[in-house]
Amino acid sequence: MYLLETRWSLIYYLLLEVIHMGAIILEHYLKVRHETLKICEPLEIEDYSVQPRDFVSPPKWHLAHTTWFFEELVLKPHNNKYTYFNKSFSFLFNSYYKSLGEHWQQHERGLLSRPTVKEIRAYRSYVDEHMIDIIKASNFNIAMNNLIMIGIQHEQQHQELLYMDIKYILGVSQSNLLGAKNIALKAKKFNQDWKFFEENIVEIGSQNDVFCYDNEKPCHKRYIYPFAVSTTLVSNGEFLAFVNSDAYLNPKYWLSLGWEWVLRENIKHPLYWKRIGHSWFEYTLNGLQELDLNAPVAHVSYFEADAYASYKNARLPSEFEFEVYLRSEEVKVYSNSLHPHCVKSPRGQLWCWTNSAYGPYPGFKPFQSTLKEYNAKFMCNQFVLKSGSIVTPVGHYRDSYRNFFPPEQRWMFSGIRLAKDL
Repeated sequence: MYLLETRWSLIYYLLLEVIHMGAIILEHYLKVRHETLKICEPLEIEDYSVQPRDFVSPPKWHLAHTTWFFEELVLKPHNNKYTYFNKSFSFLFNSYYKSLGEHWQQHERGLLSRPTVKEIRAYRSYVDEHMIDIIKASNFNIAMNNLIMIGIQHEQQHQELLYMDIKYILGVSQSNLLGAKNIALKAKKFNQDWKFFEENIVEIGSQNDVFCYDNEKPCHKRYIYPFAVSTTLVSNGEFLAFVNSDAYLNPKYWLSLGWEWVLRENIKHPLYWKRIGHSWFEYTLNGLQELDLNAPVAHVSYFEADAYASYKNARLPSEFEFEVYLRSEEVKVYSNSLHPHCVKSPRGQLWCWTNSAYGPYPGFKPFQSTLKEYNAKFMCNQFVLKSGSIVTPVGHYRDSYRNFFPPEQRWMFSGIRLAKDL
């Protein structure tokens, strides 16, 4: 009798835990969906449809695509009574999922004057109503809960992309998005120092059961040679010395493809820098500001980061060295500014380029079904960035997190942390 009561008590306890988990997922879902809209609050209606470059997506596209993800990957496959809000949205707001059919081309997203922002907001509300129902009904469905969590994490990734794209869109006209609501913080000066690491065999990748993406697994062993990592990010002042040395005119610092990129695109300085007379300025979401020499240099490409490392007789860290470094530092996230302002922060200021090509870990297994296309298909011609930035959602600051971009891209919040061999 005692064993029977104990068993039922355990079942009851697990039942409460599962119900509690469903409530947590619902709260998380609603909070994230609200945060996406909040990011767009300062925008004017004219801002929502602009696409100044192929790699930039209009803000209204993000609002629709993140909603499409829940509709197409959660609601439609798992609710046979679900009716599309608008069937054409399956084509218009699919990003790159070839297994789900044809989709609107990325470089033409700015051509879509319709659907309107008003329609897209109605679309979000419609899908939210059905998602609330399916979340409440999925308490005992672990697979469903995991799928919904991927959707939530996916939307958070697009929140960071929203900041990147909004900054680029408004940067064309040097417009001030934030005004007095978000004051750019004055940076303090820190001297460069080095943190040393002995050779070791280390475990790399996600090491626990909390959420992570498929590209963070499996946890595996890597041999690390002795190395050192700079305790500071490269500052604007340090990078300005690189610019003033005519490094953008000197091929000796640049990779061959990087030098071709510099010449082809007429690159002379980081994105958002502007010289007026004898002074340098930087565009921020607070508008054009005088360049803060003590703040971290931001919005640089892999080519620029690698060239600067060559100029300093150093190198970029591997993603494995960077992960070891992050584990050795206390987590401290700066979320009170939308512009990087502290070179001393171990994380939470800028994504930092590594010299590691983005590829699969040994034994890598991608997400299954349609989500197989989430990360695996991009494991070519890209480099890994680590650490997180001032626009990264807090839950995404993981030592094992692998961001990735092509080497010429720099509209993301990217910076430089140097390494060297011992």
